[in-house]
Amino acid sequence: MAKQNTKQGDERLENVESALSKTELWIENNQKILWIILIALLVIGVGIFFINKYKKERNEKAMNQSFPQEIAFEEQATKAVDFASYYVENENYATALNGDGENVGLLDIVNTYGSTKAGKLAAYYAGVCYVKQGNYNEAIEYLKKYTNDDKVLAPMALGLIGDCYMQLGDQDNAVSYYEKSTKKNPNEFTTPMFLQKLGMTYEIMGNNAKALETYKSLKKDFPNSNEAFEISKNIAYLEQKMK
Repeated sequence: MAKQNTKQGDERLENVESALSKTELWIENNQKILWIILIALLVIGVGIFFINKYKKERNEKAMNQSFPQEIAFEEQATKAVDFASYYVENENYATALNGDGENVGLLDIVNTYGSTKAGKLAAYYAGVCYVKQGNYNEAIEYLKKYTNDDKVLAPMALGLIGDCYMQLGDQDNAVSYYEKSTKKNPNEFTTPMFLQKLGMTYEIMGNNAKALETYKSLKKDFPNSNEAFEISKNIAYLEQKMK
């Protein structure tokens, strides 16, 4: 019976790791505990949708401002971001970051227009590019520069930072940023996704009590989310394990 329980436990761990890692897994120190990979392409796609929505609203607000110099500066930043975003959307991340020889890239936009809303949006884009390239330290640096309070992109940036820390083997910081993401502008899209990742990270760390608490919070607060439908088996497993 003990061997059977051990086998079930191993299978359970593999299932958790599979859910956390969407594209690839690697082994470290001959252990079965593996790190979370970055968010799926769908997340980026939805993020881009909200970015475009945000840019439209931002331009409308800029036209109502009373300082021509500020309007011109913001408009310059917006045009630069629009050029760079084309390359992001077409997955040409190196060109998006560094420019195409004719138009500046996201890195120069952040340096020149970093104080504007468009400049901060460029920092988010740059962070996404670095995530997609697997450059997690650089991704963290730029995602932390995104300080706009958008309902979706603000928690998305925090959650992406959590993903990066998991890739770097820093589970404590990953938990910290997943928690920040779930508390920042709660919404039906990002919050359940990062609650699930938070719970799974706790589970990998061996903190089953916090994992169970997080899973139950996800199911209670976001019952209609896809993550809530998937989480019941996690709850049942941990409740049985903790008896």
